[in-house]
Amino acid sequence: MTELPGPGDLDEAADERPVLRALTRSRGVFVGVDVGGTKVLAGVVSSRGRVLRTARRSTPGRRVSPEIVEEAVVAAVREAAGDAPLRGVGVAAAGFVDGDGERVMFAPHLPWQGEDVRARFARRLRVPVVLDNDANCAAVAEWAYGAARGTESALMITLGTGIGGAILLNGRVMRGVNGMAGEFGHMQVVPDGRSCHCGGTGCWEEYCSGSALVRYARESFGQQPTMLEELCAGQPARLTGPMVTDAAEAGDLVARQAFAQVGGWLGVGVANLVAAVDPEAVVIGGGVVDAGERLLAPARLALTRSLVGAEHRLLPELRPAQLGPQAGLVGAAVLVRRLTIRRERPPTTLRPERRRPRARAARWAWR
Repeated sequence: MTELPGPGDLDEAADERPVLRALTRSRGVFVGVDVGGTKVLAGVVSSRGRVLRTARRSTPGRRVSPEIVEEAVVAAVREAAGDAPLRGVGVAAAGFVDGDGERVMFAPHLPWQGEDVRARFARRLRVPVVLDNDANCAAVAEWAYGAARGTESALMITLGTGIGGAILLNGRVMRGVNGMAGEFGHMQVVPDGRSCHCGGTGCWEEYCSGSALVRYARESFGQQPTMLEELCAGQPARLTGPMVTDAAEAGDLVARQAFAQVGGWLGVGVANLVAAVDPEAVVIGGGVVDAGERLLAPARLALTRSLVGAEHRLLPELRPAQLGPQAGLVGAAVLVRRLTIRRERPPTTLRPERRRPRARAARWAWR
């Protein structure tokens, strides 16, 4: 979707100093904020999806009052905007956001539980505020400026500690009646399988995530020779996803087998989602996707084998996400830009269009 440029938008070709001057002179800037379990990242975003300036704060965790987190968010927004007038703020929250986009119902790493987050920020910042789940915001960003651009329908799947996701139809996120659509990570793929922190068993993210990748690699310690033992100094608890990625690139068999397992489960889960939604493309985001074809090649193979009627249909492309860790704040800014421009646009009026005298009835046209 091509967003309508706002009167205060900046030239993409500008270098740093003209950008800062333009920010000060602009009618107003849109700021997106990604609120995660460890940090708050705010950024001024242009109409073309360019992040012009950012500000960061630490997230104090979930064992504090909500006001402390909100102070960090407000401070980051104001620092990012600087001297420029603030026109709107989009908040991408790592948690369950209700269907009205008003409250964070639950966030595993933040103190928000049923809090009226959107209204609080709107009162404090005195500008339009939009609130949504971080995966939904990342999907909007990829549709507007990234890997899903030009598609009519797409799925977004983010592989991190767990699995997040979103369903996009014509550039709009399908949120569901509770606002919680897209929680793909907790689809059960193995009945009576591994226990999940959600309380269920056999959830997809227990087999296909950054955490699963590390676990698969650890399980091979002592059974096969691997450079991973050296990378983590012989302490499996210190093994990380980037270490597994580096080892796979260096040709380590254990690391490559771990990626093959995650990729295979990725394809199985995607096949279930494609059977239900039949999208044009599936965008894969998160740190694990940095492995590229080591992850996506086995996923495509598993998708073809698992999807019913695969030989009779066009399979969706599996595309790596393009916008990286700033996708959430970019998508949040897109959402608040849409809302603000729609509100500021003069109402459409109906006027009779003049016609030749022989026409007896006026023809109505949109102006």
